[in-house]
Amino acid sequence: MIGTYAAALAVCGSSLAIGQAALTLCGTRRWFWLSPAVGLALLCAICWGTARLPGRGLISVLIVLLLTVAAVLYLRVRVEPGRGALLAGKPVALVALAAASLPFVVEGHFGILGTGFNPDMSQHLLAADRLADGAGGQLLNQGYPLGPHAIVVALDVGLGVGLVQGFTGLTMAVVVLASLTALAAFEELPPLRRTAGALLVGAPYLVAAYYAQGALKETMQALFVLAFVLALRESGRSWRDLPLRFVPAALIAVGSVYTYSFAGLLWLGAALVLWLALERRTPARALLLALLAFLILAAPEIGRMVDFQRFETFDPSGPGLGNLFGQISPLEALGIWSSGDFRVAPGDGAVPAFAHYFGAALAFVLLLYGIAQCWRRRETAILAGLSGAVGIYVAARLGGTPYTAAKALEVAAPLATLTILLPLLGEAPNWRFSRNMSDFRATSGLAVAAYALAAGACSLLALANAPVGPTSYTPKLTELRPILAADSTLVVAPERLLAEEHGAPYLAWELRGGRVCIVSEAEAGDRPPLGVRYVIAEGDGGGPPFPGLALARRAGPYLLWERPGTVGGPSPCPLIAVRQARQGP
Repeated sequence: MIGTYAAALAVCGSSLAIGQAALTLCGTRRWFWLSPAVGLALLCAICWGTARLPGRGLISVLIVLLLTVAAVLYLRVRVEPGRGALLAGKPVALVALAAASLPFVVEGHFGILGTGFNPDMSQHLLAADRLADGAGGQLLNQGYPLGPHAIVVALDVGLGVGLVQGFTGLTMAVVVLASLTALAAFEELPPLRRTAGALLVGAPYLVAAYYAQGALKETMQALFVLAFVLALRESGRSWRDLPLRFVPAALIAVGSVYTYSFAGLLWLGAALVLWLALERRTPARALLLALLAFLILAAPEIGRMVDFQRFETFDPSGPGLGNLFGQISPLEALGIWSSGDFRVAPGDGAVPAFAHYFGAALAFVLLLYGIAQCWRRRETAILAGLSGAVGIYVAARLGGTPYTAAKALEVAAPLATLTILLPLLGEAPNWRFSRNMSDFRATSGLAVAAYALAAGACSLLALANAPVGPTSYTPKLTELRPILAADSTLVVAPERLLAEEHGAPYLAWELRGGRVCIVSEAEAGDRPPLGVRYVIAEGDGGGPPFPGLALARRAGPYLLWERPGTVGGPSPCPLIAVRQARQGP
């Protein structure tokens, strides 16, 4: 717990300081809530650029620490006192952190988020372990974006928290930073509406659902897209007269590149093109300066982006489901979806299906109203961002896979929520309802209250349903796969790992590609089943879990035992195919 929160606070603190310093260098003189996203983007670039230098990430730690201290000192003399802004952000940060902690409170322990929903975090942990050792690894060689992994390596070295705690802390920090970033759209509102709007936009249902399955990159990309749109919005407001008014958006785009590779630029490019088309003037010089800053910082990743376009996820002829069961409903992006698992449509459970679809219909009506109001108010940046996100979803739905279409919906969710809430929260001057329900203010107040309560409850439902897996990670099980592939293996695991930490899908994924049985120590009996050649168990070098076994190999905390001689009988263990393991039990 201490390591996880220390990692989260370290990411938040560095992002806020470095991001605001970057905004100040662009010419601002007051605090802006786009600083969290700008700072996180720069952290991705800095840590990735230094993670592979000698020292296992120590140089990354020293540079980030130096920049954070320098940023704090610089801001003390160059930024107007931002006490009011920081006080406005305090309740948002605390509630967002509490919401991000909900999965661990429900499960009763900290560990790998999403184990049982999505096994991808295992690959991220392996990639970070290889990155810390200076080794290549499969993801590195394929051009996979590893900016977040580099941040985790720096957290591991700087705080000594471990890779699991580093990833979990970073994932929690993204929820906090996204909610703080959303404050940029609501900072002129009274405290209650400002806080509610920021939290709902920062963690709408689909973002909460992706957080629940440990999908770090997708939640970061959703943050960067939201921040990019708000940076475009600010460039026509507070930053209109600054020569570098588009540089903050360029810095956010750099973070998207190091997090989501070239695919991340699709949302940002679509939003920018549509926004320029809606604006009356095209500030060419400011755009060129921003483009130059982007190209300088993103240049080291260009070759890897070329390699990444061949990654298996982009193959429309592949299976394309990932951990999904099929296409998910686009209504989920509107925030009201009363299912703890976003992959499953709600039925007549705690919330009747009729009430669920009524809530989704309400959200859709409010979205249409929000679009009309944003058009009336010339909120061109928000309309451009939402339109671009919708277009990318339609393209992914028609020409891509269910897996990519679902990610497109998740990235669009904060923009859809922002479009719904911004006009409604601004129109309701108070929460008192007139006796005459035809009074528009009373009706809009009732609508925003109903939407906020329903959307908030759905996000909390997704967070409460998040599985939390093992508290530590070692790549040693993965390293055993070449030995075990041709034979059957019995894994004897502690009862705690299987019953409390969702260990069965985790172990199955680590040993995918072979025939694997997984039982608890209490269920193991006195001998392995016929047809099983290898037995894996945790141990400190003591005797074998069954008589007659010979120690074949030590692999971190695991011992690999082999049954000598010929193993008779067919294998009782199922084949754990890669696709099966990915989709979960």
